[in-house]
Amino acid sequence: VTGMSPLSPYLNLDPKYLVQDTDEFILPTGANKTRGRFELAFFTIGGCCMTGAAFGALNGLRLGLKETQNMAWSKPRNVQILNMVTRQGALWANTLGSLALLYSAFGVIIEKTRGAEDDLNTIAAGTLTGMLYKSTGRV
Repeated sequence: VTGMSPLSPYLNLDPKYLVQDTDEFILPTGANKTRGRFELAFFTIGGCCMTGAAFGALNGLRLGLKETQNMAWSKPRNVQILNMVTRQGALWANTLGSLALLYSAFGVIIEKTRGAEDDLNTIAAGTLTGMLYKSTGRV
């Protein structure tokens, strides 16, 4: 490109070298450029576990402070609050992680069975997960 000034007076660089006309990542032959449902399942499950742990910890802190509000600040009160935080964090992490595992498993199975990836797979996976979760008698 003639007649173009460099990007900066301090850099003597031809801007044509900055144009990127090829993909940035090297993919194996025949691989998709997007992640499939199976690869995204690991992110979904881990993200739900971490979100559940954070939400449960905050909920445990709220409950711990509420249950020990009549106690003076002392080691027993701190221990009770920490116990509630860890108990609630683990409970919520396990619950949301299990739901994400079910959702991801149903999504992968439906995708492989149908041979197509579309919104119907997502709706079916969510519906089956909800039906299975509610079938245990939880309200």
